[in-house]
Amino acid sequence: QVQLQESGPGLVRPSQTLSLTCTVSGGSITTNYYYWTWIRQPPGKGLEWMGAIAYSGSTYYSPSLKSRTSISRDTSKNQFTLQLNSVTPEDTAVYYCARVAVEPGLVSWDYWGQGTQVTVSS
Repeated sequence: QVQLQESGPGLVRPSQTLSLTCTVSGGSITTNYYYWTWIRQPPGKGLEWMGAIAYSGSTYYSPSLKSRTSISRDTSKNQFTLQLNSVTPEDTAVYYCARVAVEPGLVSWDYWGQGTQVTVSS
């Protein structure tokens, strides 16, 4: 059973960098053909895909967040990390990590973390 767990500070000051880590157990982040993804949900709004890091290490970002976002991984710890720079109160959201399985003709969002609340406030 694959499990994902987000960790990081619950409060970030405006203009600072938000950093979250997703620890994966029960499966390797280098296994074909999984994409390890960050998603967020601001209060009262829908889910927003932020970006992903592939099993190969390639990264993909939402165009609207690309200039402020970086996703990296530590394969020795089986973790991947989100960094979001220059945060504002509009970045307040529940942040989730998830695994996406990509096969010919099929994309499955099969495992999610429980989510972590991040508030941007002075």
